[in-house]
Amino acid sequence: MKWEWWRETPFSVKLLLSTSFMMNMGFYALIPYLTLYLTGSIGWTLAMAGIVLSVRQFSQQGLAFLGGVIADAFGYKGAMFLGLGVRAVGFAMFAFCTETWHFFVAAILSGLGGALFEPACSAAYAIITPDPIRKEVFSLRNVLGNIAVVGSQIVGTALSAIDFTYISLFAGAVFGVNAIVIFFLFPPIRATNTRHSIWESMSTVVKDKLFVRYTFILMGYYYLNMQVFLTIPLFVENVTHSKVNVGIVLSALSLFVILFQMKVTQLLEGYPQRLTLIGIGTLFMSVGLFLFTFADSLWLILLDVFLFALGTMIAVPNLVDVVPRFAPKDLVGAYYGFNGYSIAIGGSFGQVAGGWVYDVGLRLQTPWLPWTICLVIGFWVAWMLHRMEQQTGQIGNDLKKIARS
Repeated sequence: MKWEWWRETPFSVKLLLSTSFMMNMGFYALIPYLTLYLTGSIGWTLAMAGIVLSVRQFSQQGLAFLGGVIADAFGYKGAMFLGLGVRAVGFAMFAFCTETWHFFVAAILSGLGGALFEPACSAAYAIITPDPIRKEVFSLRNVLGNIAVVGSQIVGTALSAIDFTYISLFAGAVFGVNAIVIFFLFPPIRATNTRHSIWESMSTVVKDKLFVRYTFILMGYYYLNMQVFLTIPLFVENVTHSKVNVGIVLSALSLFVILFQMKVTQLLEGYPQRLTLIGIGTLFMSVGLFLFTFADSLWLILLDVFLFALGTMIAVPNLVDVVPRFAPKDLVGAYYGFNGYSIAIGGSFGQVAGGWVYDVGLRLQTPWLPWTICLVIGFWVAWMLHRMEQQTGQIGNDLKKIARS
């Protein structure tokens, strides 16, 4: 594997990679066990626990557009520091909640923190990472994220055996330490948006029809992506009759990315059509999901999951690399924030509609139904992104000019 690009990576980017790893560790150590805590120790219904998680997600993704605009206007370092601190308080607060409204306050704070630091962090990556190595950096970030997911399950399982309080405090401490690291070690990135007010910045993004269209199409990608947290675990348990196999499949998904992400990125390095690559990756994901129709053993499920993982390895580095190619340099945070609506809407619809269609398929004895819908969505995303690229030319060369016109 060629790692020459690592020597060209600035210290500030390496610092962001390390904080991204720790943030994933803290997040995934808490969130899966929060549901178990609410439905077990607290005695809530699964629907009520789902509302709390939805409030956290919408507090983050729904406000990320405003958070990105604020980061552009006042600086990325400050937005990251503030956001990480707010999330630290929100996550730690779950340890001390005794009333229903306490949990909702903690969820809102957790989401608000993410709305502040996530667009700022993504924009900082895009601005301080040299263009020639940007895809490699984003690929490594994806690898580190999956390593953190695997590691977080070990930490979460160990702490849950003691008490949920320690999981909550651990997650809060991780984000608190990251806030301190950013404050003392991350160099200030000067705010470049000095020409626009907050409302002017938001208006500029919304009027960018090309980018709005791109964000809308990505809702299909996130519909497929969210099946990892909903229908895939249900399907694995229904087919194999084992909860242990659910963990094996989800761990295998992360392991595939850890082992092959950098190689896939290297193989596709010379392919300039980034929108088409996102579409191809989405199509691989949908084919992997569709083949669940014929999977009747753990080994066939793992083969299908590998195709799904391969799709994410193709799409993810390009997903994050494309956004700054749309955006004027002084509005990168705002563009990343608005792009979060594809996750908020597509992801939420994927969880609600995906689960409903899966239940309908079982009830009507048409188990192929949810997976066929996933295949149709995959083809639609791939076709729309390919058409978009054909209309705009090679995104790597021309898209910035088109987006600003």
